[in-house]
Amino acid sequence: MNERDLTPDLSVPVVGLGTWRVFEGSPHAREVVGTMLDAGGRLFDSSPMYGRAESVLGAALTERRTEATVATKIWTPSVDEGRAQFTRQLNYFGGRVDVEQVHNLVNWRGQLQWMREEREAGRIGVVGATHYDPGAFAELARVMRTGEIEMIQVPYNPSEREIEGEILPLAIELGLGVLVMRPLGSGGLGDVPPERLEGLGVETWAEAVLVWALSAPGITAVIPATGDPAHAAADARAGEHAGFDAEQRRRVEELWAAP
Repeated sequence: MNERDLTPDLSVPVVGLGTWRVFEGSPHAREVVGTMLDAGGRLFDSSPMYGRAESVLGAALTERRTEATVATKIWTPSVDEGRAQFTRQLNYFGGRVDVEQVHNLVNWRGQLQWMREEREAGRIGVVGATHYDPGAFAELARVMRTGEIEMIQVPYNPSEREIEGEILPLAIELGLGVLVMRPLGSGGLGDVPPERLEGLGVETWAEAVLVWALSAPGITAVIPATGDPAHAAADARAGEHAGFDAEQRRRVEELWAAP
């Protein structure tokens, strides 16, 4: 699978796996994780917000933890609870979190202070921040400019392109990695017949949409969420694609908008 630099010291596959809404009760978590790892998609994203998803992911990784890059989050206004969440994460993920993010910027000043200390101690690899709401992007930009984070996670798909305004150009300017949440949208993706995908070099509509996002300047990786091994395998194929040119991206946008 193709890889890009999330930071100068950490390269990640361009397609990883999200766990929101799909891992907490998934009977196929271990199989999905194995499918992604075997395809080279070793980047896994989770959060305390996602119920039991972190513990399920940790159990699914087991002896393959050293092959994975785990990105998770701290999600609480309380610094004490943030530290408690981190302690649980260390137990789930073998004593280290590769990418630790402040989820939705909740008390980012308080959480970043101790997260930097843990990074210096080697228990966190990369520090970042996330937000799903364009209404919070002005605050996210302020955090980006502090120099205290190395990456961000934001939504991006043909219906959610707000990051193209300020956030993505700023990430490029500052050299910050960008993980994409909701690359397939926030609802049902729908389907496009294979014959309408001719000339795009993909097998499925989901692959086309993932490659669309990955073809934008500044995007490091996409993290579609799935609890289905077959969907995971299809998503991983997008990581082998060379990328779309401007005309092919417009074609995907037209297909996305079509009734």
